[in-house]
Amino acid sequence: MSTESLKRTSDPIENPSQHSESNNVVELDVLKHKSDVLRAPAKIREVSKRVNIEILKQRLYEEKKKEKVKRTIILSSVIVSLGALTMLTY
Repeated sequence: MSTESLKRTSDPIENPSQHSESNNVVELDVLKHKSDVLRAPAKIREVSKRVNIEILKQRLYEEKKKEKVKRTIILSSVIVSLGALTMLTY
């Protein structure tokens, strides 16, 4: 096996993480270890398994109230439209 292919060329190859003014090479963090990049501590958020019943009751009450308003609007629009049709027929 030939060792000529393993020898370096005469042109120096720059590391992309180094900044060079002459070649306008942009500094990259690609070659840094992941432990260096991810130094921020990961906070684990504990989730409370308790449920506030009062909040659930309030949500249920508001949902029922919205449904009642919808039914009232639909029923009143049907009655008004039937009344308008009967007035037009006479």
